[in-house]
Amino acid sequence: MPNRRELLALLAGVPLANLVGCNWGSSPIEGELLSPSFETMHRFRDGWRPPAPTGSPERISVTIIGGGIAGLSAAWQLQRSGIDDFVILELDSQIGGTARFGEHDGFRYPWAAHYVPVPTKENRRLIELFKEMGIVTGETEDGNPIVSETVLCRDPQERVFVDDHWIYGLYPAAAPSDEDKQQLERFRQQMRDFANRRDDQGRRLFAIPMASGSDNPFVRKLDEISMAEWMNRQSFTSPSLRWLVDYGCRDDYGLLAEQTSAWAGIFYFASRWQSGADESQEVMTWPEGNGRIVEFLSRQFSDRIRLGNVVTRVHSDPRSGLHTQVFDSAKSETLEIVSNDVIFAAPQFVAKRLVDGFEQAGRDVSGFQYGSWIVANVSLNGRPAEQNTAMCWDNVIAESPALGYVTSTHQQGIDHGPTVLTWYRPLTDLDPRISRAELMRLTWDDWSRVIVSDLQKAHPGIRKLIKRIDVMRWGHAMIQPRTGFIWGGAREKASQSINRIHFAASDLSGVALMEEAFDRGTRAADRVVDLAGQIAAS
Repeated sequence: MPNRRELLALLAGVPLANLVGCNWGSSPIEGELLSPSFETMHRFRDGWRPPAPTGSPERISVTIIGGGIAGLSAAWQLQRSGIDDFVILELDSQIGGTARFGEHDGFRYPWAAHYVPVPTKENRRLIELFKEMGIVTGETEDGNPIVSETVLCRDPQERVFVDDHWIYGLYPAAAPSDEDKQQLERFRQQMRDFANRRDDQGRRLFAIPMASGSDNPFVRKLDEISMAEWMNRQSFTSPSLRWLVDYGCRDDYGLLAEQTSAWAGIFYFASRWQSGADESQEVMTWPEGNGRIVEFLSRQFSDRIRLGNVVTRVHSDPRSGLHTQVFDSAKSETLEIVSNDVIFAAPQFVAKRLVDGFEQAGRDVSGFQYGSWIVANVSLNGRPAEQNTAMCWDNVIAESPALGYVTSTHQQGIDHGPTVLTWYRPLTDLDPRISRAELMRLTWDDWSRVIVSDLQKAHPGIRKLIKRIDVMRWGHAMIQPRTGFIWGGAREKASQSINRIHFAASDLSGVALMEEAFDRGTRAADRVVDLAGQIAAS
């Protein structure tokens, strides 16, 4: 392993001599080093056990474990179905999981997830949510949603910094060769073909949510090789195209193309392509990213959300129902909730530790691997000088291990003056366990040096504009669709209920998208409603 200074240079993608400091001169940078609340769970993992429950158990019809998009969506669907007797238990002090947002000095910004493609007409339930939010204002004659212009990402949308200058779009070549152009068009045509093809049951080969797409032998076989190997077999050798595909894998999965299942690599491009269209779906975004969705959903049932509540055990009693033990961090006491159903809207590696009888039910979740990410919100007093292009919503530095940044004020049409840049860096280079250890070992000053060094590649004078850097460490940010995981069997097995414990997190899809979390959450709620109906009928 590299020493600390070598590791920082590796993370920044710069020589050691170019690794800058942050607090020299007369204007030191302020900021915080943040993490989701993990202390109690880590103590529990390391052998600590909470005190026994006190008082009589609380009786609630449905207990939802996890307050991310999946848990909130499950609650939304329960409420729409006439079930109001539920509670959402969230271990953190803030609701939303990786879709949460932050605020400072009048600016809102995302802490991770920051956009949603316009849903296709087949994704009816998500369209209904967006209608409630006022995002979808109608439908075309053929059933496609009409989306408010206020949320469609405004131009200019994206640019890439390559060869010391910015280029609009994400294809990293200002003057591609004829061979580059031919390979790019051939790749785009193959993605269009994948988007338009149907299996013998009429399902799209690649669809969002993924459960509505095909599971036929052809798509399953794609999971057996990496996206890089698939590119090799298709003779896609163009360095610019290879970079574009690798960027897509890093952007959605926190993986390199060599690590990503070919199914997932193709899914990234083909699932976002409306059948019969010439280009992928438009993108919807907000200054606070997907925090706008979190805020809308959580307001519907804020009185039933309990923050700082750490679930420590879920077990079944044949006589009384499902018992959930909860450690209330604020009160330092353990409570017990008895329910008819539990919706477990947290990752599978957590379920393994908390659900009694989990492994006895035939669950093997050793193949579920989760990526580590750093997300930083960089507050600027003004904008860096630009030549040839304007700052976009999405700004990518091609020769960087990071993913670049999104501009929080872009959607508001604020193109000058102070702003916040949300910078993303997946840790793709190390074993996930090592990545998490390094993630926690490095200090705010360490990460700030990495972030400023990276931004200075494209904005040499940006240091003097930075007034604050807040850094979020995500140790288990998102599921990684590594080769063999999507159709290896464990994911499909994990999607099944255990007694009346219904699982709902996006890791059950193998891809960590808002649409997948929403689908898993609402379908878990459907199972609760169906069981209640069956019992009532009997």
